[in-house]
Amino acid sequence: MSNTTPHYLFLTTSTRESGHLGNTEWLAQQAAAALPAGTVQTWHHLARMSLPPFVDLRHTVGTYPAPEGDLKTLLDATLAATHIVFVSPVYWFSIPSPLKTYLDHWSGWMRVPGLPFKERMAAKTLSLITTSGDRAKAQPMIDSVALCAQFLSMTWGGALWGKGGPPGAVDADTQALTQARGFLLAPAAPSPARRSRVPPFSEFHSRR
Repeated sequence: MSNTTPHYLFLTTSTRESGHLGNTEWLAQQAAAALPAGTVQTWHHLARMSLPPFVDLRHTVGTYPAPEGDLKTLLDATLAATHIVFVSPVYWFSIPSPLKTYLDHWSGWMRVPGLPFKERMAAKTLSLITTSGDRAKAQPMIDSVALCAQFLSMTWGGALWGKGGPPGAVDADTQALTQARGFLLAPAAPSPARRSRVPPFSEFHSRR
C-alpha cells in the first residue's frame, strides 16, 4: 500500500433527517480536514442511497451477479479506496441499519464470479469514527467493526470516539477534537502478520 496514492472513502451512516449535521459526521470532517492537501476523499451517505436488503444465497445458488445501481457505486468506491472510514454513531450499542446493509453485501461481493473482493480488501485500512453519550456503549460496535477488518485481513486503523448526544454536543469534547486532527495520519501499514490481530479492550481505550 505504501506505493499507492491514498484514497479515503468516508461512509456516513446516520439516519438523522436531512439538513442536520450530526456529531459523528462533524467529527469525521475534522479528521478529514487534517489530511494532507490534495488527498483524495470520497464521501457517501448510505441512508440517502438505494440499498436493497441482502438476500442470502450463499448455501443455495452460491454466487451473486455483479451489483447494479447504488450497490455498484458503493462496490466501485470500496475497491478504489485505500482507506475506508465508517462514520457511524452508536444505535442500540451497534451500527446503524444502512451500514449493516452495506456490510451484509460484502458477503455477496465475495461471491461475484471473477471478483477477488476478499483479496483486494486485504490491502486496505478500515477505521471507525463514532460518537455516543457514553464510551462504554460504543465498545460493542467498535469490537464488531474491528472483527470485520480481521475477517478480511484488513489493517485495523482504530476507532475515534467523541461524546455525542444532541446536535453540536461533540464540539465540547476537546480531547476528541485533538485526537481527530491526527487520527487518520497513521504510520505505514503493519505487516500482514499483524493485520489479523484485534487489539484488546485496553488498546481501544488508549485511542481515547
